Amino acid sequence: MLRYLLCSFCLVLLYPTGIDMYLVGLPQIAQDLGASEAQLHIAFSVYLGGMAATMLFAGSVADRLGRKPVTLFGAIIFALASYLGGMAETSNQFLLIRFMQGIGAGSCYVVAFAILRDTLDDKRRAKVLSMINGITCIIPVIAPVIGHVIMLKFPWQSLFSTMAGMGLLVCLLCIFILRETKPAQSRIEDVNRQLAPQESFRQSFFLSRLVMTTLGVTTILSYVNVSPMLIMGQMGFDRGQYSNVMALTALVSMLVSFSTPFALAVLKEKSLMLISQLLFAAAALVFVLTQVQYFSLNVNLLGFGFVCSGFAIGFGVTMSQALSPFASRAGVASSLLGIAQVCTSALYIWLMGLIGISPLNILLLILALGSVISTLLILCVPLAPSVYLDEEITRTS
Repeated sequence: MLRYLLCSFCLVLLYPTGIDMYLVGLPQIAQDLGASEAQLHIAFSVYLGGMAATMLFAGSVADRLGRKPVTLFGAIIFALASYLGGMAETSNQFLLIRFMQGIGAGSCYVVAFAILRDTLDDKRRAKVLSMINGITCIIPVIAPVIGHVIMLKFPWQSLFSTMAGMGLLVCLLCIFILRETKPAQSRIEDVNRQLAPQESFRQSFFLSRLVMTTLGVTTILSYVNVSPMLIMGQMGFDRGQYSNVMALTALVSMLVSFSTPFALAVLKEKSLMLISQLLFAAAALVFVLTQVQYFSLNVNLLGFGFVCSGFAIGFGVTMSQALSPFASRAGVASSLLGIAQVCTSALYIWLMGLIGISPLNILLLILALGSVISTLLILCVPLAPSVYLDEEITRTS
């Protein structure tokens, strides 16, 4: 079991590392490539675009050919693209390489969730996903620090060499440590005959959890996107103070994520999901009260803590429930969840900026809508039947 947890952690971590590791070198990259920093900031969207495009087929391929071939493909592509990233000579080459990195990271990200669905029951999967979320939350703080240390002695190309090394390490883990977890074909056929209606992606339970996880990811990415304007622009903090605030909220996310498995031993999953939405609603209330000057703007820091805590408590549990109905189609389910989360987040942030919504209102709107919609779905949509947890179908180790 430990081998699957280790490999899944590493597969997931390629995604945030690919986003955050190179940011510290962006000024030097722009200078060497003859582009402005603003032009290269599109690399974030291009990276997510590569992930989303890959998720369209990676899950389906993983369900047909197996988890291991897709992880190997993703790790090799990520390592190769990262190596080529240090050799880019123009901004267009750089953006193409970022798209390739997204393809590699997206393949690994999708299959990691399918592996956990194959090897863990509902309760243990919820705990592990919460722990993965905790580690993921600290990467945006650690990766730029590591990048800064590297660039003290080496050029920006070394950042991509480091990412290439990570991709190579994941590739070696997949070759020598990871075992195939896809259920045997005979068992899949049995599942398809017995549970075909329940494994439909149109069932209300799966759709409700897809909506909830998508709203959660959109909320946290909206917070990350507007935080510079809120903290430095509105609250008047300098860059050092802004970094401290982001580090503190990342620490809050990590601590809450690692505490969630213990909370699951005491509280029901439904209770934790409701607490998550209550924290989102509390964050929205804090932001409203500071805007009408009932509280000092510094109280917004409490609201940021509520946002991060709400996401940390609810995401792992909700993702686990979303995957629970799918024994033979876990790869496709993971793909659908990832595509919805990435595309909706990007579309929401882009659309709000296009129509001129203020940074605070961008965050307030998704907090309010998300908490109301998710709470209604939690209360109104019944849980999936226990038949989906049949261990004989989901264990192939």
